[in-house]
Amino acid sequence: MPFRPVQSEKLSTAVVRQIEQLILRGILRPGERLPAERALAEQLAVSRPSLREAVAELQDRGLLTSRAGAGIYVTEVLGSAFSEALIQLFAGHDEAVFDYLSFRRDMEGLAAERAATHGTDTDLAVIQQLFDKMLAAHGKRNPDDEASLDAEFHLAIIEASHNVIMLHMMRSMYQLLREGVFYNRKVMFRQRTTREALLDQHRAINDALQARDAAAARKAVEDHLTYVEAALFADRKASANEHIARQRYEREKARG
Repeated sequence: MPFRPVQSEKLSTAVVRQIEQLILRGILRPGERLPAERALAEQLAVSRPSLREAVAELQDRGLLTSRAGAGIYVTEVLGSAFSEALIQLFAGHDEAVFDYLSFRRDMEGLAAERAATHGTDTDLAVIQQLFDKMLAAHGKRNPDDEASLDAEFHLAIIEASHNVIMLHMMRSMYQLLREGVFYNRKVMFRQRTTREALLDQHRAINDALQARDAAAARKAVEDHLTYVEAALFADRKASANEHIARQRYEREKARG
């Protein structure tokens, strides 16, 4: 018969599996510090030698890293798939910028649809809390806080989709998302886009999610990112027109 004796799992192996799951599910994030050894061993109800064995295995596999005198951290390399040079290359070319927005629209629209369907009540509470923080930052007129919360709001929707591949793929683009949010807001303000319009778009996304209306959630995300894309395109067009106007001005100035 194809049976083998049941063997109890080593404590260190159980610890490895638990930390792996926390990283996989996005609960432990890149760059996040683990609790001190004594506290973590108590939380896991294991001996410190068993914990050290588990941490050593996760370090060997590149999931955790130690910093001298600072503790154990989730490896930063999990957080970004792009080098700083490539990010700057993307930012400097319209083709990449608009492809990035198109990719975000497709992926985040799907994530919103899944979040409305598969997100738990706690997931939706997190999204609501972030929107409430956006409201508070809006009232204080702090653009940096608003932009940072904007990025966190979108990432929370992706987390609520409960698809770990989508989560890590999009989180690997976090730096692009964060920088894109800052940049897009500045561009849109040049095009006389109001802060209220952006807030209303995020309110529409949140309302649809809280109502668990999957189709409306997807449409609200897609409409928001289409709006961002249109503002960016208008800014590019305005810059090109200004360049041409300056050339004409310099020509007339030279003619006296």
